[in-house]
Amino acid sequence: MSSTELPAVASVTPLVGTTRAAAGERIRSLELAGLTLAVRSRPPAASGLPPALYVHGLGGSSQNWSALMALLDGTVDSEALDLPGFGDSPPPDDGNYSMTGHARAVIRYLDAQGRGPVHLFGNSMGGAITTRVAALRPDLVRTLTLVSPALPEWRVQRGAVPTALLAVPGVARLFTRLSRDWTPEQRVRGVMELCYGDPSRVSPEGFRDAVREMEHRLTLPYFWDAMARSARGIVDAYTLGGQHGLWRQAERVLAPTLLVYGRRDQLVAYRMAHKAARAFRDSRLLTLPDAGHVAMMEYPHTVARAVREFLADRAHTDETEEPGRTGVGS
Repeated sequence: MSSTELPAVASVTPLVGTTRAAAGERIRSLELAGLTLAVRSRPPAASGLPPALYVHGLGGSSQNWSALMALLDGTVDSEALDLPGFGDSPPPDDGNYSMTGHARAVIRYLDAQGRGPVHLFGNSMGGAITTRVAALRPDLVRTLTLVSPALPEWRVQRGAVPTALLAVPGVARLFTRLSRDWTPEQRVRGVMELCYGDPSRVSPEGFRDAVREMEHRLTLPYFWDAMARSARGIVDAYTLGGQHGLWRQAERVLAPTLLVYGRRDQLVAYRMAHKAARAFRDSRLLTLPDAGHVAMMEYPHTVARAVREFLADRAHTDETEEPGRTGVGS
């Protein structure tokens, strides 16, 4: 996965996106060999801001980061990817939806754009992907911020069982048939009940945006295939041991890491927060008592404030720390 093995950008074109671009955002399409990625960005509020890249979770898109990106204007130069097969990104040519395949897509993008090292963000499956990126390519990652990262648990949360079942061959096809009469609104409400600590916090506008995105997803012939194969990729990653295991890779991450966990998370158990804080060698833990699985969407102001403080502290540490010395957060 070295940069010498990765292709240069073939072309970059504006994208007439089917997902919504918030005020101040643009969405463009970037073609790499065997891969096309949709990228959501905001024009930087000032020149010289450090770059940041955001990676969404299973069933999500770059739109999941819009609120946080807007609040971090003036702090970082923000871009968010639609992973292959999600949002406005078509499936990868090789059909590889494994955690390594998704991590390779992130690495290819960063190498092709020359944006590294970046402040790298990941939520849920995106947290597992960015953990792998940070372990394999420390040169590309300045800091790592993980919101409810999908790292292996021996005792899976009850809410995560459907995701595990989705990985079983044939289940996605069966679920498609059983749920064909569900409206987009019903589907979105179900997702929000699962992912939010308090679904009533979703604004009417946010609900309408989510419904429009769901309507678009259901028109894509590859939607359920991308979901099922990516779910299988998560399950497979959970079973890997040795140097390829996600917890072992977490221990190898050199970048300072901000961990964000919600106590009401139904998909990633809060009990994993302290294990993660021990695994990442230079970490800081933010606990949100009322948040669920997508704290950056539920409590964007709180998460943005924590990120700004984290990055400011790291900048100060980098200025004062002796070369070669690493700090340990709490």
